[in-house]
Amino acid sequence: VTSSSHLLGTHLGTAIDGAECTIRMNDAPTTGYSADVGNKTSFRVVAHSSLYRVLKRPQEFVNKTPETMFIFWGPPTKMQKSLLKIIQRVCASFPNMTAYVVSPGRMKQFDDLFRGETGKDREKSRSWLSTGWFTMVIAVELCDAIHVYGMVPPSYCGRHPPPRRLPYHYYEPKGPDECTTYIHNERSRRGNHHRFITEKRVFASWAGLYNITFSHPSWT
Repeated sequence: VTSSSHLLGTHLGTAIDGAECTIRMNDAPTTGYSADVGNKTSFRVVAHSSLYRVLKRPQEFVNKTPETMFIFWGPPTKMQKSLLKIIQRVCASFPNMTAYVVSPGRMKQFDDLFRGETGKDREKSRSWLSTGWFTMVIAVELCDAIHVYGMVPPSYCGRHPPPRRLPYHYYEPKGPDECTTYIHNERSRRGNHHRFITEKRVFASWAGLYNITFSHPSWT
């Protein structure tokens, strides 16, 4: 389940909660949005940059769905001992909580996969992999069939006339515009950015191989 505003008004909550396994990302809440995004959370994949936002709201992210398994990821330089200690402390406070941290060796495998699929070296192209990349790879490894809700296809933001403006996250109505965010990240060469559109092209190539369906919007 992506964090996309395309999910608002879809009434997909019941269908999403009926899935055998439901994966969410970062600090995307379900409270107040469950009619559209459901409540069930089997896994929550969390970037180092979202860790504090998730752990400071345990009632929403830890207590609400005690069956949730957390997978925290970040470059080894970002996953310092202080962050790991915070994760350990929260786990000690909430015995029901199960958490894993992606190891440096596994992080390199995610980088190698990106280079193998795109021909681009992540570091040389000054980019970070997105939480969506980690989540899709984890889903492919775990699941026989995958239904992705709310992710736009790679060509979406280049359409004419352009798509209507939508907030990047369903839970941040005044947040940045979705396509502005995607295009800025894809084209920027200074600083570190996510190559969202490049990643989506890879996901499109995986659809037939790994039985992936994209809906709201549909990719077909």
